[in-house]
Amino acid sequence: MPDPNVAYRFAVEISGIQEALFTECSGFESKIDVEEYKEGGVNDYVHKLPGRQSFGNITLKRGMTNSLELWDWLNRLTNTTTKRDEKKNISVVLYDGKGSEVLRWNLIGAYPVKWNSPTMQTDQSAIMVESLELTFQEFTLQKR
Repeated sequence: MPDPNVAYRFAVEISGIQEALFTECSGFESKIDVEEYKEGGVNDYVHKLPGRQSFGNITLKRGMTNSLELWDWLNRLTNTTTKRDEKKNISVVLYDGKGSEVLRWNLIGAYPVKWNSPTMQTDQSAIMVESLELTFQEFTLQKR
């Protein structure tokens, strides 16, 4: 029986370029809608048929730096006439304890829908963490 994977060794690739800056990735979710069909003359049950598959948004978090790349990416979607040029292919790559690739989540046509600035408090000395929520058109999962 294989050992469970560790959740702390991962990297994010945006358009094929590895971004190891993210400290958290959450929200992977796949759901299939259920369509109910009530057949005439059949009164003791309802047919439940698989419908469309949908995916939840994912959230990436990282320590905030002076870089405005994530904010600029989101902002370009509101100011650009060619919004589809801002869609990117993103992979979240999971590694095992030895550094070998184990799984790869591929998000096709991803773009940001929400950016959060960190909370600033004078009574704490925590690292500022920004987050970026992404939506995407297609999703695949690959085992290496």
